[in-house]
Amino acid sequence: MAPPMSAGAFLDALRDEGVTVVEVGDWREHNRNHKGPWGPVHGVMIHHTVTRGTEPTVRICRDGHPGLPGPLCHGVITKDGRVHLVGYGRANHAGLGDDDVLRAVIAERRLPHDNEANTDGNRHFYGFECENLGDGEDPWPEVQLEAVEKVAAAVCRRHGWSERSVIGHLEWQPGKVDPRGFPMAWLRERVRDRLK
Repeated sequence: MAPPMSAGAFLDALRDEGVTVVEVGDWREHNRNHKGPWGPVHGVMIHHTVTRGTEPTVRICRDGHPGLPGPLCHGVITKDGRVHLVGYGRANHAGLGDDDVLRAVIAERRLPHDNEANTDGNRHFYGFECENLGDGEDPWPEVQLEAVEKVAAAVCRRHGWSERSVIGHLEWQPGKVDPRGFPMAWLRERVRDRLK
């Protein structure tokens, strides 16, 4: 069990890993903590946004929409490889997912197939949204993929976690497909190599 980093420690961890960070407004205090606890944290969850363009992508991830208030993640990774911090604390990104998956993440072992949605993931995961249409055709520039690798490694390094603490939304909640465009096993290999 790990308490979440402070917002300052989170920012330092990202910068220490070489991430180009953009601080958006009052991101340190922008959260959904009034809806439930934030922590203990156990991993990092990667998503795609189904959006195009930096400005609208960052805006929707920060503000959300009528059916799902923001923040929708902690950081938005845009096509240019920058990470826009839009919130810190509980964020509406993971939703309900599989408790067996959570146990596997905590134990840092191979993930089982997600077949139920019975556990609050917003409490337990850092969330990063990646600007991509998620149609399997929208490209993932290498600079963006490197930023995804760096943010995941930064959080894992700070908490002493392995690459097994990095999951995709599609591995957490039945019916989700994100991130689409690269395999999570491949991303975990990159994180593992970076952590070495």
